[in-house]
Amino acid sequence: MERPEDLAAAIAAAAGTLIAVLDSSASGHQVPPTQLRVLTLISSRSETNVNGLAELLDVVPSSASRLCDRLEATGLLRRVADPRDRREVRLVPTPAALALLGDLAERRRRAVQSVLDRMPGRTQHDLWLALVAFGRAATHSVPEQQTDPAAQTA
Repeated sequence: MERPEDLAAAIAAAAGTLIAVLDSSASGHQVPPTQLRVLTLISSRSETNVNGLAELLDVVPSSASRLCDRLEATGLLRRVADPRDRREVRLVPTPAALALLGDLAERRRRAVQSVLDRMPGRTQHDLWLALVAFGRAATHSVPEQQTDPAAQTA
């Protein structure tokens, strides 16, 4: 099967649309997008400190520290001493932050589901197969012998 010339452009456009859908679902939150990103990063990385956060955000440590100050002031972040090395300070999301992230994830899931509900079932299935294959190709884990995702679900 021949690949359409504009497939990469279509994927980029779809990614932009998906980002817009996800962003619109977060619009009701009072937490700015950068702070939400920080909370998402530290909630998935339990060993994160300010320097590590700065690297993840590609900012200087003082900027990351100011972001943490704001999150700490709103009750969404705590700085705690690492039990293995008391000189090290870890960034920990509070229960309120985890609830906020959970709510955001659910709102995003519902927003995406709303778009999917407007698509025919077969198209949804084809999209799922394509996304699985794309994810595997992006992480270089496509098996050499079997690259057709339809064959894997049969």
